Amino acid sequence: MESTIVLILFGTFLILLIMGAPITVALGVSAMISFIYLDENPIKFVQIAFTSVGSFPLMALPAFILAGALMEAAGISRRLVHVAESFAGPFTGGISAATVFACLFFGAISGSGPATTAAVGMLMIPAMIDRGYDKGVASAITASSGSLGIIIPPSIPMVIFGIAALGMPPPPEAVEKYGVFQSVSIPKLFIAGVLPGLVISGSLLIMNYIICKRRGYAGSAEGFSLRNVFCAMYQGFWAILAPVVILGGIYSGFFTPTEAAIVAIFYTLVIGFFVYRELDLKAVFRSLETTTWLTGRVLLILFTATVFGRLLVENQIPAIIAEAMLSATDNIYLIWGMLILFLLFVGMFMETLATILILTPVLLPIAYSLGIDPIHFGVVMVCALGIGFQTPPLGENLFIASGISNTSIEEISIKALPFATVNAIAVFVIAFFPEIVLWLPRVFGY
Repeated sequence: MESTIVLILFGTFLILLIMGAPITVALGVSAMISFIYLDENPIKFVQIAFTSVGSFPLMALPAFILAGALMEAAGISRRLVHVAESFAGPFTGGISAATVFACLFFGAISGSGPATTAAVGMLMIPAMIDRGYDKGVASAITASSGSLGIIIPPSIPMVIFGIAALGMPPPPEAVEKYGVFQSVSIPKLFIAGVLPGLVISGSLLIMNYIICKRRGYAGSAEGFSLRNVFCAMYQGFWAILAPVVILGGIYSGFFTPTEAAIVAIFYTLVIGFFVYRELDLKAVFRSLETTTWLTGRVLLILFTATVFGRLLVENQIPAIIAEAMLSATDNIYLIWGMLILFLLFVGMFMETLATILILTPVLLPIAYSLGIDPIHFGVVMVCALGIGFQTPPLGENLFIASGISNTSIEEISIKALPFATVNAIAVFVIAFFPEIVLWLPRVFGY
């Protein structure tokens, strides 16, 4: 029975994907066919799906998307980029290094890789080209740095992982062998993502320096000026304060991530209308339209992926995969290597949020069986899938950077490969050294 269900579920899913069906349709149809084969009441399908989109933490998703869209319209993102650019100075590759920092800053607001790439790229890609950078290189560093948007908190994929993992407690045999695992929470995932985000941004800065040194991309002729830095920080004070308010409120326990997203929206509206005065009703409606479109797409995937995942769990498929993997080797580093390479491969072809929802029920039990902390596993999973934003054929960040610079996807993809490589090395480092992820949550008492 189990082997037949696996064949029906995955066979239908893969056939529909090959035929070009949207992933939501492929997930929903394959799950429904499996339900019919099992002689289950179709109402159960609908009940599971509606439960998946009715959780309170999920409200953070549209709220963070709206906050990011409003901040771009209000001029907050532009001022954050200006602050990052002021640090460029005479250093080799300074302007492209500023792009990495700008993505780091904007990622602390948007929680989205494509949104970070679009907001920063609109300003920094033309600036780099004006400084003599090759269009492909300028686009590649921006697309690669945009992936920081889903690692630096707040992170939309981490919200989705937190929701998916909440209903998956560790099995009793894993608790008996390794002791009590810490619980999964979204604030804990957020704070755990800070140091990994810095490790990945550090790897990008190193590769950026190597490439710029080889190509002869010098820094600004004006040199480094503390006056320019302070001036940019003064002009962007309210923009810099935005991530401080959002993340400070979450980590201090003053409000939850969902409440923080609402605070971010109101903060942006006040700053945009009354301080910077760049926000108008037309821009607000445009931001609402963007939020509706993006949220609807994510919720549709969540709706069907939850049912798909439930079928996997009910038919013991994760346990079978875990047993097969553990029978091959019990070396945790080899298993981490297999998991990361698998996630890198899947991330090239599948949308990140759908991948998290589909694979969390399959892979989290494997993590538990090895004694891997679920927070550590979740952060590594998000970091590995984030590389998919900068690698073809899916590579959403590549398409955005290509549109901004009017450069072919092929050219950008080739020039993004060195950045993808160092990012992958950074993910292995994060996986092999758990303290990079778990130290901050412990310091903050989570």
